[in-house]
Amino acid sequence: MNPVASCRLILPIIAFALIWTCPARADNPDWWPFGKKEEKKTAEIVVNQAPLSRDTKLTTSFSTIVKQVAPSVVTIKTSKTVKLSAQSIPPMMEPFLRRFFGAPDDEDSNGPQQPVPRQKQQGLGSGVIISKDGYILTNNHVVEGVDEILVDLPIAKDGEYKATVIGTDPKTDLAILKIDAKDLPAATLGDSSKLEVGDIVLAIGNPFGIGQTVTMGIVSALGRKISDRMAMDENSERRDLYEDFIQTDAAINRGNSGGALIDAEGRVVGINAAIISPSGGNLGIGFAIPINMARFVMEQIIKNGKVSRGYLGIEIQELTPDLAETYGLKSSAGALVAGVNPGTGADKAGLKKDDIITELNGKAVDDAAGLRLMVAPLPPGSIVKIKYLRDGKEYNVDVKLSELPDKLSALNDTGSETPPDATSGALVPGVTIQNLTTEFRQQLNAPKDVKGVVVTNIDPNSSASEGGLRRGAIISEINGKPVANVKEALDAAKQVKTKVLRLYVWEGGNYHYVPLRKSE
Repeated sequence: MNPVASCRLILPIIAFALIWTCPARADNPDWWPFGKKEEKKTAEIVVNQAPLSRDTKLTTSFSTIVKQVAPSVVTIKTSKTVKLSAQSIPPMMEPFLRRFFGAPDDEDSNGPQQPVPRQKQQGLGSGVIISKDGYILTNNHVVEGVDEILVDLPIAKDGEYKATVIGTDPKTDLAILKIDAKDLPAATLGDSSKLEVGDIVLAIGNPFGIGQTVTMGIVSALGRKISDRMAMDENSERRDLYEDFIQTDAAINRGNSGGALIDAEGRVVGINAAIISPSGGNLGIGFAIPINMARFVMEQIIKNGKVSRGYLGIEIQELTPDLAETYGLKSSAGALVAGVNPGTGADKAGLKKDDIITELNGKAVDDAAGLRLMVAPLPPGSIVKIKYLRDGKEYNVDVKLSELPDKLSALNDTGSETPPDATSGALVPGVTIQNLTTEFRQQLNAPKDVKGVVVTNIDPNSSASEGGLRRGAIISEINGKPVANVKEALDAAKQVKTKVLRLYVWEGGNYHYVPLRKSE
């Protein structure tokens, strides 16, 4: 074999050996460039998590920062078509006009009716550009149920862009939009966990459609929960929401929703979302979704098309001081387990109703909302270490997380069917209970496996009403003892030595605890 042929044979072998032994192969298992499967990438966002400089030096202007961030905040215009109801047509309208507008004539109600006319409703909100290639972060309530979304860029020379909804997350009130554009002025995201009460913040958006507006304030509070102050949806479903709001007195009004809350260095630390105001205008109590939460939701939606959250498999609720007293506890810190879903990680690990979770992965659990926020970002399949109290004793257990389902099924209770009895009684002063008859079960849409007594009357001025007990609630347990009729309920209440009863109540498809004082 001649020398040239030998070189041609040996050189590829040496090259392959060098590649195979290259340290990069051990450090990066995805180094092989041929036939590699392309993975869906998240948006290329800019993040600056450096702590905020907190010296006492005051600035006379934020104009430099506003010029930097303002081009990243857009106006979102929406429209949807709605049907005009008959009530919207004036009652004295002439029959001809009533037919024209689709309302049936009283004298010709059996005749052919015209189609009900439709009308377009316009909506307005704000959004934040998070990547140069057109991803925009806004509120879910800004785009929910709309037919068309247009995005108006502050620096756009060619007008509006039509936007596509990439995904939404109603549990955090966030949505991701996409427009067909390049080289956009993407905002820099900060680290909302480093915010402190008293930090200066600016809110940027388009209030009332008057144009881009900047307002200034401070961080008034952190970790706010507001679903008990205002309805978050038409069904008032509040249990599965993830609330960790930044409260600010920077003016936020209608149209600011989805806009940016930025720190004094021009980094987005929140997405403006809500206000509390009887008049509907700014009263200095506004709320923004922390950007860390928004970033978690955003990256999952862009990469996977949905948000995947960890799930212990339990129903939890706040451990109020009154409930803590019924368990013989001096502190109300922790999350009360109101029920365990069969077959879940918590069920397999042995967690039970009435357990009180105090730690997760070595970190203290302050309340139910805090536990929900701690579990949500953990990937399904991971193992978490739980510390909990049961009958005054402390236990530890490992729980494997599953994926949070879209809708949680009601927890089932067990017990034998008790023949209905017409008797009723006063559980405590101001609270009347009655046996769960077939008629009550039908009225309340209660499944057959729900046992207990029905609350039929509550004095509106009583502590029971203030504590959250409602008419129509079905009491299935009193301080852990199952009750199937009025006699059992009254006997169970008499046996409780503490001043507060712990009621396990079924209401609207879910179980939860309600504390009830024996006397005013």
